[in-house]
Amino acid sequence: MAMQDVVLTSGMRQNLFSLQNTSKLMDRTASRLSSGFKVQSALDDPIAYFAAQGHTQRASDLSQRKDEMGEAIQSIKASNNGIEAIETLIAAAKSTAQSALAIDSTTNTSAQDYKDRSALLVQFEVLRSQIDELAQDSGYKGINFLESSTLVVEFSESSGDSSLEVIGFDGTTTGLGVDSGANVWVSDADITGAIADLDAARSTLRSRSKEMSNALSAITTREDFTQKMIDTLQEGAANLVNADMNEESASMLMLQTRQQLGTSSLSMASQAAQSVLKLF
Repeated sequence: MAMQDVVLTSGMRQNLFSLQNTSKLMDRTASRLSSGFKVQSALDDPIAYFAAQGHTQRASDLSQRKDEMGEAIQSIKASNNGIEAIETLIAAAKSTAQSALAIDSTTNTSAQDYKDRSALLVQFEVLRSQIDELAQDSGYKGINFLESSTLVVEFSESSGDSSLEVIGFDGTTTGLGVDSGANVWVSDADITGAIADLDAARSTLRSRSKEMSNALSAITTREDFTQKMIDTLQEGAANLVNADMNEESASMLMLQTRQQLGTSSLSMASQAAQSVLKLF
């Protein structure tokens, strides 16, 4: 003889269904509280999930661009350090040339005068070599704007949409036009020519320094803007998928209360069924 299924009363069935639904809601709320997300997959809310994914991916791409901007800024700063140091060397070289010019070889042609000028010329040549070495040492991660390096800094997450090209120059004595001392600085004209070269080189450096400063300002502004965009995108993604911990905690308390009430109701419904036994 086949066994018959247990038949629940209408009240018991409704209370059981309510308890099952409450249990599911408690599981979902517990998951949100543990993970911190109200949308954990596309099954929860496909529109919010994929929108948040788009924001997060764009923020990640912009973060990479921001890192590249930071490296470009360091490259410009390295070159600017070189420019400032070269200007100091140019000032020292000019002072040396002026000291040599102060030795009047036209009225006093003694061997000592020529020797003094020659000694100052040696110092001048040492300073010239240091200018070349400084220009060579002003690079950063393979980029040296004092050796005519060019760098394209990308700002947008899509290549080519927004960028800035930073163009370097030749910061050596050859590029600046600071030639070696002519004719062992025997005549004043040789020295004044060297001083004129140094003045022109200083003007070139100052002009290039302004160009570098303008590029640095533009990149720094874009770097700050990019960081703000990253923050905005991350906040937007969080608003779409992050759970409100206060709301979820309150929901858990309410669900626990509902579960207790449901259990009590189910017990009362079963007691009503059991009272039938008292008739026998």
